[in-house]
Amino acid sequence: MKRLIIATSNAGKVIEIRSAVGSLSGWSLEPHPPDVPPIEETGDTFLENAIQKAMHYSKLVDELTLADDSGLCVAALGDRPGVHSARYAENPGARIRRLLGEMETVPDGRRDAVFYCALALARSGRVLWTVQREVAGVIARSPAGTEGFGYDPVFLLPELNRTMAELSTEDKNRLSARGQALAELCKFLMSE
Repeated sequence: MKRLIIATSNAGKVIEIRSAVGSLSGWSLEPHPPDVPPIEETGDTFLENAIQKAMHYSKLVDELTLADDSGLCVAALGDRPGVHSARYAENPGARIRRLLGEMETVPDGRRDAVFYCALALARSGRVLWTVQREVAGVIARSPAGTEGFGYDPVFLLPELNRTMAELSTEDKNRLSARGQALAELCKFLMSE
């Protein structure tokens, strides 16, 4: 059995990655060891941050290492929160409150947003593979749904008239930027 280390301490990401990739034959997915020191994300793009994390963690473990960086870019806010999505406020509830507060006066036709996801695979400090995916939506006026994590309750998919937090894990894995990127990861791992 081949081991894939997931370079994140975000429990929501681990659940989504395991759900999307966990059934891949011959692979065992595990979060990075808790004693591995984190790295400061200093990249200007999601891909740069994913690569930084993958390279860092892969130097500290023997296995293939997967890193993710993802976030929300809102056009009316000059693409904020962007690469600072996880650091936009001190916790998920505060991040959503800040976002909705900043969007309060933005009219319905101007609430466009894009959720980005970048994945990077590395071994021994060397990047082996990367992918980026995105999904377009709008920022809802208020949170809806209890599934998912992060900005999912306010990221509305207009064609479904549902937020990401109102989708099942299976539907989210099919429609989300991370889900699409993980589908590409599965294709790569099957060839490994």
